[in-house]
Amino acid sequence: MSDYKLWISGKPVDGAAEMSVLNPATEEPFATIARSDKTLVDEAIASAGAAQKMWAKTPITERQAVLTKIADALNARNEEIARILTTEQGKPIMESTAEVAYTEAFIRYFATMDLAVEVVQDDATKRVEVHRRPLGVVACIIPWNFPLLIAAFKVPLALLAGNGCVLKPAPTTPVTGAIFAEICADILPAGLVNTVNDENDLGAYLTGHPGVAKVSFTGSTETGKKVMASAAGTLKRLTLELGGNDPAIVLPDVDVKETAAKMYAAAFMNCGQVCLALKRAYVHESIYHEMCEELASLANATIVGDGLDPKTQLGPLNNKMQYEKVKGFLANARQVGQIVAGGDVPEGRGYFITPTIVCDVRDGDEIVDLEQFGPIMPLIKFSCIDDVLARVNRLNFGLGASVWSNDLDKAKEIAMQMESGTVWINTHLDFGPNIPFGGAKQSGIGVEFAQEGLYEFTQIQVINQAK
Repeated sequence: MSDYKLWISGKPVDGAAEMSVLNPATEEPFATIARSDKTLVDEAIASAGAAQKMWAKTPITERQAVLTKIADALNARNEEIARILTTEQGKPIMESTAEVAYTEAFIRYFATMDLAVEVVQDDATKRVEVHRRPLGVVACIIPWNFPLLIAAFKVPLALLAGNGCVLKPAPTTPVTGAIFAEICADILPAGLVNTVNDENDLGAYLTGHPGVAKVSFTGSTETGKKVMASAAGTLKRLTLELGGNDPAIVLPDVDVKETAAKMYAAAFMNCGQVCLALKRAYVHESIYHEMCEELASLANATIVGDGLDPKTQLGPLNNKMQYEKVKGFLANARQVGQIVAGGDVPEGRGYFITPTIVCDVRDGDEIVDLEQFGPIMPLIKFSCIDDVLARVNRLNFGLGASVWSNDLDKAKEIAMQMESGTVWINTHLDFGPNIPFGGAKQSGIGVEFAQEGLYEFTQIQVINQAK
């Protein structure tokens, strides 16, 4: 019997089969969870659809209050959830604790948001109002890097807008999703939030299902293209938060030691498994070698180990597939550049790779052009601003970027020329529930967070009344 169930119609449900969930630090199973089949997917969608019809009639003040109760429930179980999150995902316990806290904070902020009617004209001839209505059932598809926080990017706003939800966690991190669904089931009307667990074999069925009105997906660009294709048959609404290969441009006037510490933190959080992580640093030639040395020193001082050990600063990669991909990037880095720190694959169990700094690489190298999604940071030398702008903008990625300089006017001038949905100045990975977030080019479609993100879960309706 599975340790964790599916959640359908507000109840724990056995699956058609069960899946083992591995601890990436040991490669050993630590739990089993119920697995869906197409019939159970149908039931989850039908349950969400039935509950949503009544939920849509619920005043938004009541929906806001429910979100606050969900945040309270997360707070009450924060230590338990953080430990489970580390066990199934791998990140250090301090990062898991922070993820639970950020999840709570995001939900509390969303609970303050509203969908007020906008009056665009009210004169002697007509009154025109813009209303925001729920869409129906939203499929929320969550990746394995932040399985709790990213669920909170989607489910609470979908609920606030009056929708029902089907939550599909990643196959390697489904337990956190099951706990989140359990919390929702204890607080929400029965069936409003349901789960689908699979081994990456039911995604197309879910996203193509006629009972789903919208898909909110976070994951790779290639998978995002598949989601878009499967949703096309019914013209579903889509929010796609996809891959990034975030560049940083570092000007020669920075304090190298201070900037290196901030860049390192932005590159190696969660073992580099962050869509918005700093993934390629373009450093001015006059400070290039000093920056390489400083980053190497930080990498060499990092403690790598099991995330449950409170001393650990960098845990394992989450799964074997990503582990093998990152080892491939390491092999490329050795061929085309100079590894000045890390690059080791420790023997024994666990998907561990030491934090790696690679210098003397160039545009066109695989380690620069592709998203590593692992603990590797390549540094590329530049001399001319116009040239480096062309180089950072040449890829199809456009999620985030940063500029580092003591000349804020110059930094902003450069930032305005970077083709990314978010550009930071003298920071990276700084985001919040009040700040709109969306990718440019092939890094995404639509917006998350803030009022724009809430609108993504609604259908606009204009009421045009003649006088």
